[in-house]
Amino acid sequence: TAGTLVGVATQAGLTKTDGTIENLDRALKADSTSSVAGALVGCAPVTSYVESAAGVAAGGKTGLTACAVGMLFLAMIFFAPLASMIPPFATAGALLYVALLMMSGMQHLTWSDPTELLPALLTIIMVPLSFSIANGIAAGFLSYVLLKVIAGKASDVSAAAWVMALIFMARFAFV
Repeated sequence: TAGTLVGVATQAGLTKTDGTIENLDRALKADSTSSVAGALVGCAPVTSYVESAAGVAAGGKTGLTACAVGMLFLAMIFFAPLASMIPPFATAGALLYVALLMMSGMQHLTWSDPTELLPALLTIIMVPLSFSIANGIAAGFLSYVLLKVIAGKASDVSAAAWVMALIFMARFAFV
């Protein structure tokens, strides 16, 4: 959720110059409250989705966009049999478009520092190759800590990154 919110807010131009997002705490509280409420009534998880990036790219930045999309989804109930006739590979174009939108964040990578760049690129590559977002993120954390240690910059690694790297190492060792 946090990654999705940061990515979509950055694409929408809602981040401050220091990279923070105004009212991020409110968005996270709304997301967590709706997830709990959804679970209590037996719904699928209610959360922010990366697909929101397509709406932002089309110019939608307010709740009105979500309402309009929701109404269109509601109208699609009547066309579901027709939509089921569309083969799955026909959505490839839309998926590639969203992938390109997501890749636009690469411009913010630190291209001059390999200890910052390589873990990010490894994460991007490992998510689709391992068919797992968690494994891709794990590869990124592990390579980040490893490269910082090899480069003699272990002091640059935060305590949280060390903890996450240890958790991921234990996960791969015992699973």
